[in-house]
Amino acid sequence: MASSKLLTASLLIVASLLLLQVAPADLQDSGTGDVAEKTLLKRMDCGGACSARCELSSRPRLCQRACGTCCVRCNCIPPGISGNLDTCPCYASLTTRDNKRKCR
Repeated sequence: MASSKLLTASLLIVASLLLLQVAPADLQDSGTGDVAEKTLLKRMDCGGACSARCELSSRPRLCQRACGTCCVRCNCIPPGISGNLDTCPCYASLTTRDNKRKCR
């Protein structure tokens, strides 16, 4: 009984030490790349942003679905509940199969 507890404890210690060695390697900066690349790595909260943008929509579920797709692809959403598409060109450029604007 004591040996199984000792084995379990030692396995946990070894696993935690391995994680501690791997984590700093992920956080190290290679020194290449610029600030824009590092900013792009940060993902925005698409759910909250789309909820705010679609709150007054006549079809909120459709708006949420389209906005969510566009947000994930572009990582930006124009401010406000409609318009302002010039602040997020990627969002404004996405179209449906019928060549209509997907994100409004």
